[in-house]
Amino acid sequence: MINKINYQKAVRFERPEYIPMQFHINDSCWQYYSQEELFELMETHKFLFPDFKRPEGVYKPVFANCARKDQPFVDDWGCLWETSMDGITGTVTKHPLADWGAFTNYKAPDPTKCMGIGRIDWDKVADDIRKTKENGDLVFGGLRHGHTFLQLCDIRGYQNLIFDMVDNHPNLVKLIDMIEEFNSHIVNKYLEIGVDVMGYAEDLGMQKGPMISPEYFKKYIKPSYERLMKPAREKGVIVHMHSDGDLHNLIDDVIDGGVEVINMQDNVNGVDWIVDRFAGKVCIELDIDRQFVTPNGTPEQVDALIREEVEKIGSKEGGLMMIYGLYPGIPLKNVKALMDAMEKYAFYY
Repeated sequence: MINKINYQKAVRFERPEYIPMQFHINDSCWQYYSQEELFELMETHKFLFPDFKRPEGVYKPVFANCARKDQPFVDDWGCLWETSMDGITGTVTKHPLADWGAFTNYKAPDPTKCMGIGRIDWDKVADDIRKTKENGDLVFGGLRHGHTFLQLCDIRGYQNLIFDMVDNHPNLVKLIDMIEEFNSHIVNKYLEIGVDVMGYAEDLGMQKGPMISPEYFKKYIKPSYERLMKPAREKGVIVHMHSDGDLHNLIDDVIDGGVEVINMQDNVNGVDWIVDRFAGKVCIELDIDRQFVTPNGTPEQVDALIREEVEKIGSKEGGLMMIYGLYPGIPLKNVKALMDAMEKYAFYY
């Protein structure tokens, strides 16, 4: 669980007691690493895993429908997902509107019953949120990852979608409206239940540059973002945006909708650029490197990375949070060094 008051202080530059830190272990890791060693790391890092209780016997994660090896999955929009590794979200290999000829009979799924990529029981969600509130913990709601631009890619196919934008295809706006109406219901449902943070996760960047030009983002995607974020802003709910990849050319339009927390990758965007652009202005939830230092560096280099990022972006006033997602391939000595560093530098100020 996340401490609500400290999180809010970090977001609002109100001098949090510590830098909020999150460490997520992807489900694929439980088949790749020794479970005993992972359990031990979690048990010896109570700050990062305060609620962890070692399970009895072998831990068997329940993989998401779109993250099951050799089990193709058709989601609520009719997109076919496939993956080659349990626990790793797959890719869409069949697009329901690869041909616009199918659009006449195409309908959005029912947001009272699903999130677009799986079923949801809103009564259970409301009950879980109520219990979380009673504990005084932060309540987070959010759209599915890839709710608008990537949803369009899944439905049409990336290349088709870009051509649609170039051609200003008449069906494109209709499809965007259909997706936005679906997403709007989910946003309003979470706000009705009562969340502290509303998330709008969507990857927009590649290793170099964005997947969509600033021109087309501004024309087709940004207006929908702003309308989806507006109800949260009006209720005083924190607006959280995540995007992997290089955001240099899109970031102004991304945060225009009222984003208060922007989750972005450190080394892909450049720590110094992030400092120059955001330090002291917008709260950064820094997505810690998974490409360079943590897989290939030494434990000392891992520690130095976290210290540098805390010193450059952080301050006593707040405005910095950090998050790491563990996937197979990271040496366990570096995993330990990273956990140690996150726990140590969380209290740097």
